Amino acid sequence: MAIDKVDHIWMNGKLVRWDDAKIHVMSHVVHYGSGVFEGMRAYETPKGAAAFRLPEHVTRLFDSAKIYRMEIPYTPPQISEAILETIRVNKLQSCYVRPVVYRGYGSIGVNPAGCPIDVAIAAFPWGKYLGPEALEQGVAVRVASWTRMAPNTFPALAKSAANYMNSQLIKMEAIADGYAEGIALDARGLVSEGSGENLFLVRGGVIYTPPMADSVLLGITRSSVLALAADLGIPVREESIPREMLYIADEVFMTGSAAEVTPISSVDRIPIGKGARGPVTRRLQEAFFDVIEGRRPDTHKWLTPVYEGVAVAGRAGK
Repeated sequence: MAIDKVDHIWMNGKLVRWDDAKIHVMSHVVHYGSGVFEGMRAYETPKGAAAFRLPEHVTRLFDSAKIYRMEIPYTPPQISEAILETIRVNKLQSCYVRPVVYRGYGSIGVNPAGCPIDVAIAAFPWGKYLGPEALEQGVAVRVASWTRMAPNTFPALAKSAANYMNSQLIKMEAIADGYAEGIALDARGLVSEGSGENLFLVRGGVIYTPPMADSVLLGITRSSVLALAADLGIPVREESIPREMLYIADEVFMTGSAAEVTPISSVDRIPIGKGARGPVTRRLQEAFFDVIEGRRPDTHKWLTPVYEGVAVAGRAGK
């Protein structure tokens, strides 16, 4: 999906023009994938634009950086405010936000000593990741031939650029074979996650999702769905899932900041349930979108106002 260019990007404490937001080709991140990032959204609500789960995203960014021994030269409150500032300066109401922390230009070689830790934040309009029709009709996926990283190889709990080389292989294979997305198994052959989404399945009125130990990123939308399921009285089990459980599930759906809550209609050409969004997925979708679009009280305090107390007229995002 093409990026819809806006006016400014935040880079190392300054707002720069979109076309001037550049790094040196010899930056460490270009050669070794030494970067960590976040993907989050702001939504247009009746009370104005609101960033979804801003503190949790910033915390995960700092956690990812800590795992890779990258000391971010800003505090979490400074990064939070920079995210809001980037949304405001581009006059956005609804957008996707991409903060990235990376090792810049300084030295070459695997050892990153001598490379600065740079930070950039972009915010831009971005529609439904898998298309608006996917939210109701669901998408066809395949189990990938590529396995998710094994424990003690790449840290799955870090949202790092290097991890997404594996994701690219999963995604490209799925697209080439006529699917919208791929599901990766872990090193033991158990269900892990999609190329950029967490996985849930429903059977007998119970929701199942792989646990932290099965090479999954602890998604912010994943934790939101777990909280909403508790609100709705739907039982949830975080436990390892064998591949074949996908085929006999009543429902399967994916979650993520980009994908939000997207049903899966088939896995490996085997229809899931009735081959479209199921009732549990629909209830969770409705609860999720009701919160982020301001139609129900934000009881979990997930929304951070973007323009509160700021006299700036925002433009409608896509």
